[in-house]
Amino acid sequence: MPTLSCYTACMGKQLTIRGVPDEVGQRLENLSRARGQSLNATVLSILEAAVGVDERRQRLTRYTTWTPEDLAEFNDALAAQRTLDDPAWR
Repeated sequence: MPTLSCYTACMGKQLTIRGVPDEVGQRLENLSRARGQSLNATVLSILEAAVGVDERRQRLTRYTTWTPEDLAEFNDALAAQRTLDDPAWR
């Protein structure tokens, strides 16, 4: 993979935000200090929450955390739908 393609594939989107009012900048800095995070990490978490990234991840975890019992229950519920009515298909 060419170097530039690898960089863009591995790195997230880079944004520059201009015209941030002093009060907003100061509040972000105070919030990042209170959280013990970098300013970048604080802004990222605010942006993720604003666009619903965490909600989407929470919904997706339901599908990736099935126990064997969950899978068996799911397969049992679908078993009736997986049978064919042979006379109807002839």
